[in-house]
Amino acid sequence: MDKPRSIRPRKAVLLALASGVAILACAGGLYHQSYGRYFQSTNNAYVQADSVVVSSKVAGLVEAVFVSANQDVAAGDPLVRIDARDYRAEAAQAEAQIGVAHALAESTRAQIREQRAGIEQARAQRDVAEENTRFAEAEAARYEPLAASGAETRQSLARLRTEARQARAQLGARRATLASAERRVAALEAGVEQAMAQARAAEARLQAARINVEASLITASTNGRIGNLTVRVGQYAQPGQRMMSVVPVGRLYVEANFKETQVGLMRTGQPARLEVDALPGIAFAGRVTSLAPGTGAQFSLLPPQNATGNFTKIVQRVPVRISIDASPALLALLVPGLSVEAEVDTRSARDELTRLARADQPQ
Repeated sequence: MDKPRSIRPRKAVLLALASGVAILACAGGLYHQSYGRYFQSTNNAYVQADSVVVSSKVAGLVEAVFVSANQDVAAGDPLVRIDARDYRAEAAQAEAQIGVAHALAESTRAQIREQRAGIEQARAQRDVAEENTRFAEAEAARYEPLAASGAETRQSLARLRTEARQARAQLGARRATLASAERRVAALEAGVEQAMAQARAAEARLQAARINVEASLITASTNGRIGNLTVRVGQYAQPGQRMMSVVPVGRLYVEANFKETQVGLMRTGQPARLEVDALPGIAFAGRVTSLAPGTGAQFSLLPPQNATGNFTKIVQRVPVRISIDASPALLALLVPGLSVEAEVDTRSARDELTRLARADQPQ
């Protein structure tokens, strides 16, 4: 008769446990629907920095390396100096060519001034020839009626006509001399322009040589820390050759690669929580600053071509940039490449999709 009494408490306990589980499940479901589902997290996230690759603009032997690996530098600090003697020689040669071109131009201008004086002389000689021609023609015309009446001899008229023809020929020669002298001025002026063009070309070469001389001293373009230092004194540097990297450790950020199913409500400005694997127990505050304009696969070396062959759907990842809000002391502990656990609070956009869907419905 005691057996039924012992079963009743067990049933009550089991019923209480089942009720508790049901209540917890309901509470968990309610929490997820109203709160938890808006927090998107991923462990596919890393500390990043916009590192600057330092390379040479000019070719030459490396004379000096002013930095060492992992050294902090400021913008403008010298990093590497390349032997610039060849470029200085090119600059000196260009300066000499500029001097020669200007001297040639000045000499040609002197010839132009001399030629203009010759033109004035030729113009005066032409004017004299015109006067002589007019006088000779007038004399011949005056003697024609006299010779016809017998008052003057035919020989005198013939002589005057010859003199008139000679005067006209002399006038033609003076005019040709004047035209030639004027054309000579145009040729000399073209010579001046040619000399000045040569001077401008030499000035361009001089400017290029001076730029190369300045480029032989490589300086830091930003504040940061030296990494991947490969340059050595005595090696021959080629243009574009990588020498080192300057990592702006003061401007770090996190790049989190969320699944495409997680970014529907993700917007710029939303708060984030960051945990770095290298610093357990420390949570960093952050904020979404931007979302990539495409998935990571779209920017890979070989983007997928899903229209060819068999197709297997793969969940894509979208890079999301998150700023790190921390004190300089904590930021100093971070370096690019560290793994991060990132969580973004998307509650600020929870009603946006519903609102957009309603607005898109036909009225």
